[in-house]
Amino acid sequence: MRQPTAQSQVARQPAARHRAVRQPGARARVRSYSATDEDVAMLEAVAGYHGFTKSATLVGLVRREFWRLFPAGTGDIRPARGARVVKP
Repeated sequence: MRQPTAQSQVARQPAARHRAVRQPGARARVRSYSATDEDVAMLEAVAGYHGFTKSATLVGLVRREFWRLFPAGTGDIRPARGARVVKP
């Protein structure tokens, strides 16, 4: 397996607006999903490359896509305090 480079280490640092602010007492819940064997193999490869768990990889991808689609957030999900919001 390929070791992460210094450049990929820098890329792993999420932007401030992508950090989820957990409410006091909020806990992550165990969830399940359906996927083909090939999808799971791809997820394992991506997670292994970045040195993350499969769960962290999925959450990171979903967060990145969410903020790409909704830079100002939605009704329930607001950007972190102090985040720079760029209107499309």
